[in-house]
Amino acid sequence: MATPSRKTSASSSLASKRGPSTDPSSESEVPSKRRNSAVQPPQPSGPFVEGSIVRISMENFLTYDLCEVSPGPHLNMIIGANGTGKSSIVCAICLGLAGKPAFMGRADKVGFFVKRGCSKGMIEIELFRASGNLVITREIDVAKNQSFWFINKKSTTQKVVEEQVAALNIQDKVGEFAKLSKIELLEATEKSIGPPEMHRYHCELKNFREKEKQLETSCKEKTEYLEKMVQRNERYKQDVERFYERKRHLDLIEMLEAKRPWVALDIKETSQKCKQKQDVIERKDKHIEELQQTLKVKQNEEHDRQRRISNTRKMIEDLQNELKTTENCENLQPQIDAITNDLRRIQDEKTLCEEEVTDKQREKETLEKEKKNVDDHIVRFDNLMNQKEDKLRQRYRDTYDAVLWLRNNRDKFKQRVCEPIMLTINMKDNKNAKYIENHISSNDLRAFVFESQEDMEVFLKEVRDNKKLRVNAVIAPKNSYADKAPSRSLNELKQYGFFSYLRELFDAPDPVMSYLCCQYHIHEVPVGTERTRERIERVIQETRLKQIYTAEEKYVVKTSFYSNKVISSNTSLKVAQFLTVTVDLEQRRHLQEQLKEINRKLQAIESGLIALRETNKHLEHKDNELRQKKKELLERKTKKRQLEQKISSKLGSLKLMEQDTCNLEEEERKASTRIKEINVQKAKLVTELTNLIKICTTLHIQKVDLILQNTTVISEKNKLESDYMAASSQLRLTEQHFIELDESRNRLLQKCKELMRRARQVCNLGAEQTVPQEYQTQVPTIPNGHNSSPPMAFQDLPNTLDEIDALLTEERSRASCFTGLNPTIVEEYTKREEEIEQLTKELKEKKIELDKYRENISQVKERWLNPLKELVEKINEKFSNFFSSMQCAGEVDLHTENEEDYDKYGIRIRVKFRSSTQLHELTPHHQSGGERSVSTMLYLMALQELNRCPFRVVDEINQGMDPINERRVFEMVVNTACKENTSQYFFITPKLLQNLPYSEKMTVLFVYNGPHMLEPNRWNLKAFQRRRRRITFTQPSQ
Repeated sequence: MATPSRKTSASSSLASKRGPSTDPSSESEVPSKRRNSAVQPPQPSGPFVEGSIVRISMENFLTYDLCEVSPGPHLNMIIGANGTGKSSIVCAICLGLAGKPAFMGRADKVGFFVKRGCSKGMIEIELFRASGNLVITREIDVAKNQSFWFINKKSTTQKVVEEQVAALNIQDKVGEFAKLSKIELLEATEKSIGPPEMHRYHCELKNFREKEKQLETSCKEKTEYLEKMVQRNERYKQDVERFYERKRHLDLIEMLEAKRPWVALDIKETSQKCKQKQDVIERKDKHIEELQQTLKVKQNEEHDRQRRISNTRKMIEDLQNELKTTENCENLQPQIDAITNDLRRIQDEKTLCEEEVTDKQREKETLEKEKKNVDDHIVRFDNLMNQKEDKLRQRYRDTYDAVLWLRNNRDKFKQRVCEPIMLTINMKDNKNAKYIENHISSNDLRAFVFESQEDMEVFLKEVRDNKKLRVNAVIAPKNSYADKAPSRSLNELKQYGFFSYLRELFDAPDPVMSYLCCQYHIHEVPVGTERTRERIERVIQETRLKQIYTAEEKYVVKTSFYSNKVISSNTSLKVAQFLTVTVDLEQRRHLQEQLKEINRKLQAIESGLIALRETNKHLEHKDNELRQKKKELLERKTKKRQLEQKISSKLGSLKLMEQDTCNLEEEERKASTRIKEINVQKAKLVTELTNLIKICTTLHIQKVDLILQNTTVISEKNKLESDYMAASSQLRLTEQHFIELDESRNRLLQKCKELMRRARQVCNLGAEQTVPQEYQTQVPTIPNGHNSSPPMAFQDLPNTLDEIDALLTEERSRASCFTGLNPTIVEEYTKREEEIEQLTKELKEKKIELDKYRENISQVKERWLNPLKELVEKINEKFSNFFSSMQCAGEVDLHTENEEDYDKYGIRIRVKFRSSTQLHELTPHHQSGGERSVSTMLYLMALQELNRCPFRVVDEINQGMDPINERRVFEMVVNTACKENTSQYFFITPKLLQNLPYSEKMTVLFVYNGPHMLEPNRWNLKAFQRRRRRITFTQPSQ
């Protein structure tokens, strides 16, 4: 076994020592901190596994000035009080092996781990390696927050250190297993004991599954979008077909319009003249129509004037008749004056009534405010009662429920029933509540008081027997004791400091007061002050009172039956709990009476308001009637004058209409003369138009003849060209003729291209478009021998203007039928067709990619899941064995709700610590903190049985365990960690139980720290061991 050496100072120490061979355990005491001497550690005595820690050296690290620890190859117990530096050794191991500062949960910067006040710190860790130990050194610069790395004293990089550590199978901090969820526990287990590829396969599966979900979502979205696109295009398909149908008609119209100028070339001038004549005729017709319209307007005006004259005369006659029947209005004025006086009187009455209403409303508002104030006071009293009821409900719930039942069933009782005494008692001064609560028992304080035995039996049967409520009930005496006078006057007792009897300190209903006087003699028990307590012996001797209350004490006086001696006892008064709430019942009754009086006044005011409103309504109705009568009299008074004015106005209008006459016959004669002149002009124009039409017909006949001649010429031309081609074939025998023909061909080709370019330009064709069949026509040659002109006709179209115009009209009509068509719809339709094609292609690619991911998932799942199940089964076997050895049960299984959700896989730990219970999952809800710690420790031990990492560090895992479980777990840890060829184990704890089992392969490191530590040069481990043995040997003799 190795004995580590340490460098220490007087202020603090971390020491390591081994026990003698007779001791069942090896103990190490490690002095630490501050400076200076060092003792060379002996070589380790035991087999270290590859990668185990042989030595840990720290300088200016956390709490240590200078410290060196040499752990053993098996179980290392690091023991010390909290704050001495146990966890600092763990931090040194982690940081020294290229761990991240965040792993420890102390700080996120490595510079914070250097001892305060120092600029640099150092960690050096020596790892066992069969080929030669590996010494890793990390120097930390605080100012730069930077680390410098060395391997075997040679400078290197952190990456190289990480590679060396990984090669020894040293893993990062897995985490606090006790706080991990099922999912996190699975990942930690994979990293801890699984093969390297297991966690990688798991991560790949999660990534594949995530991408698979994304692809499924993408495929679903694209499919839905594609269906919408197809449906939308189906809706617009008919419109697109109609658009192209219309376009075909428009193209035909364009061709007809292109052909028409050639057909109309010779008759254009004649047609123009015809059109001019037709326009002149139309203008003449329009002029005639205007003259006829003007004449018609004058006739209508004359008819309307005659009608208005007739209506006006009739209206004047009616007005005159009405004027004759109208009575004399001079005798209406007295009636109007009388009505005016009545209206003035009614208005005065209304004013008085409204003033009375205002006064009543003001008085009502005042009373309502008073009512609100009284209600508020009553509510405050009720709140105080509610406080007493709340205290009763909190302390005696059954009694409270019985109170509620009593309030709802008072009709079942013949005589008076009082609620619990604590609710009915009302202290006059709550400072005196402590006397009443100390004098009356709590059972009676919550007792119901009855006047009738029969009522009490009914109550107890219903409440105790039926409702199973625990309540108390008492009967008040038949003869009331409430007003019974005390045996001694209070004035006689005032000289001793007494100021009242208990009965005068509170108010209560008569049955309650009678019961208390009878049962507790509250009318005979006086209450005194501090002055009473000061002369208590005199009071007892002179007054011979049986019970006395002073300011803070209760005295009970008894006389011995045998010796006739006076015996007194005193007790301190308890603080009052229930009767501290005081309600002035007299004031509350006064407020209730005041509220009734206010309500009576409000009702009287409301009745008065109703009567005043009825009176006001009656006056309003009478006022309206008088006003209506006055209005009618005024209208009758002014009616005669209005009729005279209307008759005068109508006579003036009639005179003006009779003067505005029109000679209708003269106007008709002038219009007829003008129309005859225009008709003569129209006849001349029609004759000229007829001549022009005849000329146009002649030209059409000539045009047909020219077309026939043109056809004959074309036939002859074709024959000549055939003869020319036949002759040209013979001339090819000579080279010269070949050259001439070749040059001619080139010229013709260029000309053809030019003509083709011009033709494409005329027909709006692109360079790459083929010439449609309908545009492939022959270009005729004009008979006079001039060069060819633009086409005169297209092969498949009509050859006359009438046929062309008829076809144009028909095609335009057809094209006009296609309304509401938007070219953008066609563009969108085309774009959607392209998009549908692209989406179909993308969807096919996505599905192929999705199938590929599913195939990858299937392959990776098989490589991951089967080894994982085997691994979990092995862990379960070890874990179950550990629990069985503790007479408990536990199992570990692989848990998931959906096999396809690889990120939801987790390790479920189920345990039971008692034979009467079932297996429950390890959670804070089912197990205590100690049981969870035991389960976590056994799980870690099960992992240790399967994993071959060089060392493990467990920090304070036994915290929270009960002594029995802690002893069992410790024994398992010792047996497991001290086997041959096991990994190195660091067990950190601030305390241990007594008489634990130890092994010779253990190393115990005691961490000491404090201002009174020995200097390093005075630290002698062997001397300490000899002294301990002497103490042990001398104890039995003493």
